[in-house]
Amino acid sequence: MTWWKDSVVYQIYPRSFMDSNGDGIGDLQGIIQKLDYLKKLGIDIIWLSPVYDSPNDDNGYDIRDYFKIMSEFGTMQDFDQMLDEIHKRDMKLMMDLVVNHTSDEHEWFAQYPDFYYWQDQPNNWKSVFGGPAWEFDDKRNQYYLHIFSKKQPDLNWENPNLREKVYDMMRWWLDKGVDGFRMDVINFISKDSELPDTPDGDGSPYFMNGPRIHEFLHEMNQEVLSNYDCVTVGEMPGAAPGDAQKYTNPDNQELNMIFTFEHMDLDGGSDKWDLKPLNLVDLKENLEKWQHALFNVGWNSLYWNNHDQPRIVSRFGDDQEYRVESAKMLATCLHMMQGTPYIYQGEEVGMTNVAFESIDQYEDIETLNMYQEKKEQGWSHEDIMRSIHVKGRDNARTPMQWNDAANAGFTTGEPWLQVNPNYKAINVKQALEETDSIFYYYQSLISLRKTYDVITNGDFTLIHRDHPDIFAYKRETDQETLTVYCNFSANEYDINQPSGEILIQNYESSHEKLRPWEAVVFYEKKGES
Repeated sequence: MTWWKDSVVYQIYPRSFMDSNGDGIGDLQGIIQKLDYLKKLGIDIIWLSPVYDSPNDDNGYDIRDYFKIMSEFGTMQDFDQMLDEIHKRDMKLMMDLVVNHTSDEHEWFAQYPDFYYWQDQPNNWKSVFGGPAWEFDDKRNQYYLHIFSKKQPDLNWENPNLREKVYDMMRWWLDKGVDGFRMDVINFISKDSELPDTPDGDGSPYFMNGPRIHEFLHEMNQEVLSNYDCVTVGEMPGAAPGDAQKYTNPDNQELNMIFTFEHMDLDGGSDKWDLKPLNLVDLKENLEKWQHALFNVGWNSLYWNNHDQPRIVSRFGDDQEYRVESAKMLATCLHMMQGTPYIYQGEEVGMTNVAFESIDQYEDIETLNMYQEKKEQGWSHEDIMRSIHVKGRDNARTPMQWNDAANAGFTTGEPWLQVNPNYKAINVKQALEETDSIFYYYQSLISLRKTYDVITNGDFTLIHRDHPDIFAYKRETDQETLTVYCNFSANEYDINQPSGEILIQNYESSHEKLRPWEAVVFYEKKGES
């Protein structure tokens, strides 16, 4: 079954979505309250960021018990009710699968030390979150590997007993009725068994897309996934199109699609905190490369935003004068490509980045660690905060802006992370009341995907390749042609309008020029003129 090919996914970050009990933390009952809203938007699949029991060192990506719900979010009874309500509305649920690492408070860490990596003398790898990737354990008198936080020890997938435990857990959730998995940094699970030192402490060549990764994913597919009609997407930093072809080619029986990071790295320097403006030509060439590489081979996932990325309207758009126009343009550019689109909570109403003044207002472990590291390197407070305002993960994690009441209607209590101060101007209530809002534009894009086969199956041809501000492309099948024009600037441009009807546009009326941040999609059925 390939129902996921014309589906649209909506990501919920539960901590920030909707709080039902006034403790300042979003929860499962809050999600249940908003399911009719998601149904109105028209999405098909909800991707739920981790809700498992966790000490919350990395906001739930450090799992203490895979079979228990985090108490702040509710109970397993709440989860079962939520799953039932999702299915009643003909939507599906994709869980977050975090099996590169656990929490150091997981029972496995004490009971099954051979499920993890241990060394008497650690190598020189650095953690993704800063500092060394090895932590000394007093009980064992050895060091354990943690690519992420020191409270997230990496699992040793070389151990077949560990793999079987993971597969048992996956079957348990699929038997419960969940419809698939988004797999956290899943291409990190195979490490080079030598664990060698590296010249600069970057161990990624030895744990990204490692020597047994395809073997492990194929085994997972055979043991678990192939027995269910489910959807899978692997988060895979460092994966190139050639890797994605192997991971997503149905003949290889691994995964349905992956998340690539290449297009998200184009506005950074040597690391993501070194800011540089986006070069649109680079973005066009990158997305073209992925569209071509996976056409008739595997499948693309399409995203601008998630819980780890800043808000796209602030990043590649104009979140001031042209916030509405640029949010709609960015949505058009992405949703008319081939692949499964992902919408991150708040994207559909044009939520923006936040610029808190004090580092004390931030909660994200990566951001807080980076602040200390950059201070030690001599960066000024102002320069560090500028990078955080542009690239910090808490930009995506401020509470969902439901209305213009206190705390944006997210909670009656004190929110775990401060609400973006612009919630009175940008919120769901207002978006639902305005017929030309970003929300209804997303609703239209989702509807078009269900209506026109060319969006799912057409090939991709980039046009105006070298234009610095216009992203334009064609999608084509034997029967249909789409031509998409997107203006990534406040300039106006002349374009040669193709024949056919206008399928969707983000301005009310047609115009001979492409206006600031305009998007327009032309449709032609072949044989008609």
